[in-house]
Amino acid sequence: MVWQQIYDPFGNPLISTLMAAVPVVVMLAALAFFHVKAHLAALLALASALLISIFAFGMPASMAGSAALFGAANGLLPIGWIVLNIIFLHRLTTENGSFKVLQDSLARITDDRRLQLLLIAFCFGAFFEGAAGFGTPVAVTGAILIGLGFSPLAASGLALIANTAPVAFGALGTPIITLAKVTGLDEMELSMMVGRQLPLFSVLVPFWLIWAFAGWRKMLEIWPAILVAGISFAVPQFLVSNFHGPMLVDVIAALISMACLTLFLRVWKPATVYTSAALSGRVDNSRVEEEKVNASPAFSDQARPAVMRAWMPWIILTVFVFAWGTQGFKNIFDVRPALDPVTHSVKLDAQGKPLNEANPIFSPALTFTTLHLQVQKVPPVVAAPKAEEAIYKFTWFTATGSGILLAAIVGGLLMGYSIPQLIRQYLRTLWVVRFSLITIAAMLALGFLTRYSGLDATMGLAFAATGVFYPMFGTLLGWLGVALTGSDTASNVLFGGLQRVTSEQLGISPVLMAAANSSGGVMGKMVDAQSIVVASTATRWYGHEGEILRYVFFHSIVLAVLVGGLVTLQAYVAPFTHMVVGGH
Repeated sequence: MVWQQIYDPFGNPLISTLMAAVPVVVMLAALAFFHVKAHLAALLALASALLISIFAFGMPASMAGSAALFGAANGLLPIGWIVLNIIFLHRLTTENGSFKVLQDSLARITDDRRLQLLLIAFCFGAFFEGAAGFGTPVAVTGAILIGLGFSPLAASGLALIANTAPVAFGALGTPIITLAKVTGLDEMELSMMVGRQLPLFSVLVPFWLIWAFAGWRKMLEIWPAILVAGISFAVPQFLVSNFHGPMLVDVIAALISMACLTLFLRVWKPATVYTSAALSGRVDNSRVEEEKVNASPAFSDQARPAVMRAWMPWIILTVFVFAWGTQGFKNIFDVRPALDPVTHSVKLDAQGKPLNEANPIFSPALTFTTLHLQVQKVPPVVAAPKAEEAIYKFTWFTATGSGILLAAIVGGLLMGYSIPQLIRQYLRTLWVVRFSLITIAAMLALGFLTRYSGLDATMGLAFAATGVFYPMFGTLLGWLGVALTGSDTASNVLFGGLQRVTSEQLGISPVLMAAANSSGGVMGKMVDAQSIVVASTATRWYGHEGEILRYVFFHSIVLAVLVGGLVTLQAYVAPFTHMVVGGH
């Protein structure tokens, strides 16, 4: 039986919207105000969403349960799988002392905390966002920052703030490619439009990052270095997105930014060195809650071979993550030629090109039969009724987390670990992150349930009813989508169609508003519970997710409003209107 989503079950848009928002309010209030542990807060929010979906919005209970299970599966793979394996690698490098050598090598580039933050959280994090996305940059940079001695709140919150401007082009352009598919708009035009919105924030965010860490005066002391990092990222971001496409935007921009900043720091030094590792103006007495490890003494000789050995696991990680992120690599394992069951010849499409199908060995598919094509989105969220798919692709080998695991194993063996030692360390890591994995699974269960039940669309329609103010609120809709789902890609899937339909009704460029959904969404990345849990896990600051949320929330909202302001100018005010790609 096909069930059509109901967006106003109470016959009153205000009441329906408030009811749809209850799970989000429950989660945020539990985390930020009642100091409930993250996994319990996520489970409470999921329980409230199940009750509201079934009893208020009329979703059949079997469908609601399937949607939650579908989301939980997507939470564990790819997100939880990334977190588990990056923490495993970090523990290996910490236990044998090589991480201490890596810290010292970074300090030799600069021992100024502000510049370390620029290099690691902004530049290095942007590379991992471009290559893998899905929580990888926060996990990697958070672990490195806490290892360098940054306070837990600084390492967690600042890794989240830094991971904003690159997000729309993350995972080799996946959010933009997906946005083009769900909206039917031209992929290159969307890439160009986002590339005319985010470069401004690629310059702003490094300044914002250092201001959030050290304060206004300390930020001004290193403004030349910040400007170099921002400009050297923003210019390639604009050029690649506008003249090449979305896939390599972050990778190229991040590599250029890292190189430019490193070279600049060879010829320029700040007048004063800032060595505080805590957030400016805060007394941070929190301790990192982690197991004590019997680390061997750090290398005393900072010779180049020792430094290379220390960087070796992370270089291996970079190579594996980049390879695992390419579509060509995924195609090798995840698909195979589709064969005719009678003739056993390769099937061809209408143009005579070979057809592919999922490889049952490397990409087995599980269909949630009670949900697959049984839920229909209906107007005004979509132009015509559309059935939602629910097929879980278990891409166990080509998932980014698998690449990280293999990198950790190779790196571990080269660091001198035996196979039994690696197994023991992995089991200990699994125990350490158990609650984080529960939280991630529950959060994705909540996100998928709100999508299939229509709760997210009900909230989205409230934004769409803002008329002339829609460029601002449409941008904030993208922010809401990422805050709910933890993914710019998922937000584009949720609200991309709504953005096109609404903008066309209002006479605004659909390319502009679809791009605004992605650009506004990047600022929601720092407040979604999934990313916060990844940050708290990477920094071993378990149970403090509410404190991280309270710290980053202001930054997230203000930056999202600034993006909305730019989109409003692009919609109505010359010469900004000349930046808009495509017709109205």
